[in-house]
Amino acid sequence: MTRHDPHGLTRRSVLLGTGSLVLAFSMRGAFAQGTTSPGSETQNFQEVEEAAPDLPGSLKTNPNLESWLRIDADGRATVFTGKAELGQGIRTALLQIAAEELEMPFESLALVGPDTSESPNEGFTAGSHSVQDSGRAIRHVSAQVREILKGEAARRWGVAPDAVRAEAGAVIATDGRRVSYGELVSGDLIKGRAGPDAVLKPTVEFREMGRPRARIDIPGKVTGAPAYVQDMRPDGMVHGRVVRPPSPRARLVSVDSAPVEAMPGVLKVVRNGSFLGVLAEREWQAIKAMWTLSTLARWEEREDLPDASQLPDYLLSRPVTDGQVAEEGRTGTAGLTPFEARFTRPYQLHASIGPSCALAVLQDGVTTVWTHTQGVYPDQEAISEMLGVGVEAVRCIHVEGSGCYGHNGADDAAADAALLAQALPGRPVRLQWMREQEHAWEPFSPGMVTRVRAGTDASGTIQDWTYEVWSNTHNSRPGGAGALLPAQYLDRPFAPTIPTVRITPEGNGDRNSNPLYAFPNRDVVWHFIEEMPLRVSALRGLGAYMNVFSIENAMDELALKAGADPVEYRLRHMQDERARAVIERTAAMFGWKAGETPPAHHGYGFAFARYKNLAAYCAVAMEVMVEPDTGRVRMVRASTAVDAGEIVNPDGIANQVQGGIVQSASWTLYEAATFDRTRVTSVDWSTYPILRFDALPASIDVEVIPRPGDPFLGAGECSQGPGGAALANGIARAIGSRIYDLPLTRERIRAAVGV
Repeated sequence: MTRHDPHGLTRRSVLLGTGSLVLAFSMRGAFAQGTTSPGSETQNFQEVEEAAPDLPGSLKTNPNLESWLRIDADGRATVFTGKAELGQGIRTALLQIAAEELEMPFESLALVGPDTSESPNEGFTAGSHSVQDSGRAIRHVSAQVREILKGEAARRWGVAPDAVRAEAGAVIATDGRRVSYGELVSGDLIKGRAGPDAVLKPTVEFREMGRPRARIDIPGKVTGAPAYVQDMRPDGMVHGRVVRPPSPRARLVSVDSAPVEAMPGVLKVVRNGSFLGVLAEREWQAIKAMWTLSTLARWEEREDLPDASQLPDYLLSRPVTDGQVAEEGRTGTAGLTPFEARFTRPYQLHASIGPSCALAVLQDGVTTVWTHTQGVYPDQEAISEMLGVGVEAVRCIHVEGSGCYGHNGADDAAADAALLAQALPGRPVRLQWMREQEHAWEPFSPGMVTRVRAGTDASGTIQDWTYEVWSNTHNSRPGGAGALLPAQYLDRPFAPTIPTVRITPEGNGDRNSNPLYAFPNRDVVWHFIEEMPLRVSALRGLGAYMNVFSIENAMDELALKAGADPVEYRLRHMQDERARAVIERTAAMFGWKAGETPPAHHGYGFAFARYKNLAAYCAVAMEVMVEPDTGRVRMVRASTAVDAGEIVNPDGIANQVQGGIVQSASWTLYEAATFDRTRVTSVDWSTYPILRFDALPASIDVEVIPRPGDPFLGAGECSQGPGGAALANGIARAIGSRIYDLPLTRERIRAAVGV
């Protein structure tokens, strides 16, 4: 069989070759996106080196130089990363970092993304850690390789190391002699562990980092080239579809598969417990067979979902385990003016535009899976456990997917494909979900309730702050088979791991629940709900969006009660100088003027947060217009300043910040999963509406504050919280009333204004 493999070379062929500096594994052939191949909440899995805590970023768990870089005899370099391109532009940024420190032209480098047979194990691509962790590792490795190559050239020429310099992929001596990197490399030249003290280039000497560069993945995506896992069409491929149960806890009682097996093109019906799938030669044949099979299946269902209209009360009634996020002061609150507000958020979806898809093939005892997972190594572990084979019998390769935003259905689709591939060895199986399956069966972001209680003095300054959040875990990513949807329905099912409360600096449902503001007394608690009626996992930012939304709405309302300008009020409570700079710069960009009255039916909103209190700083100012008769909200314009430490690609940061504001606007105005007492009912774009193009603001101006020489700070998820909160604050100012329950739908806005 000739099968599709996006790898141009094998690891064995590289290791058998000569004339190259083998620092990692084989280079993959390009897959549709420009010049390179397709591609924390970091967890460590098998085959990870022992920790090296003195090393930066992901070198802590992948300390060997040969895990990250290879230079070929032709002078080209291949960079390896365990972080996946999810649309955040990291393929471009990581190559910029390597090009800078290697002193090589950007065009001379290629990137190999996550692959359990090739890349370093960096766990999950999550929490805005890609540049912060993988970028730091690549930067330090590249700098050390540059110095090794310079040293080798100096040794050959018999000159002092400071008598040579690196430039444009070569080493040049002061007397003009020049040798290319390709001429210097040899198989034994560089091996072993990275050191902690790389000689990094100073910012003033940068020629690549800090400068805008067009993303290399965009041309293929906008010209119709095969850019995504959904586009893969290997030779001999068959199509698979899965019949999902009608409700979350339904079990398959019986199915008459004979009529389906007799349908044209159908190759096999696969049943294992309540897992039911079909394989066919063509996609439409598989879809028709799936529909027919679903009518022949008999399921046992249970009416055990809560009343969706009473979801906040349901969450508050559940048993909880309390986690203390922060506690400070508690010196007494006598004489303070009390304030209290409660905010709620429904279940929300990732709502990926492209339904989840994966390919898998079982050949020579190894199941290879092409998947848009955010963690190839965790997925490998989970799939191997589900199949009952060793991890060496499963290979997971990341290929971009059309949609992501966290733990959506990508891992489940990969597991579906792997299971179906066992029934037809030697033939690649393409498995894609239907739209209604994506909406009903992806892991949701959990519903949340938050409560703010504050005490202010005579000037309106906050002296006491109490914050509570009720929420389930926001992260049930793979690492075991129980996290995979199909594995939960097998004849011998795998049970999901029962989550437990765990307070960490990164946060989970409690992420960003502790404000960066300086309050003399504070008490922040996560009321952790162990069980939830629907399957939940990570949506972009985890709990940060809702927590920032709640905190910044409360800050805005407290400023109003104090008769203070919202920007001045935040600065009054802020001691972090970098935060103050971001707030002040955003206000200046927007043209914010204390006391200024906006046009009729318009409102100015402001919000701030430092993502996770340890990543990028972001503030957003927004002008909104509300039609009181219809409740329609129009975002007029937004301004935002961001401090992400050392800048790699300012355009990339701006893209992420703008995208985060747009996505949070969709969450804030439209998105809510719905269900009855048995089934999920928001199964298409009419029952789960999202922001459309005609609702975009005219402009979102972004300024990235330069911090030369500072550590990278993750920026990929920094704007969702401030973006949604600024929008809500603008609406509150426009209508003269605040809405505490998300989403801020037209119906709720009309009710708030009395229409």
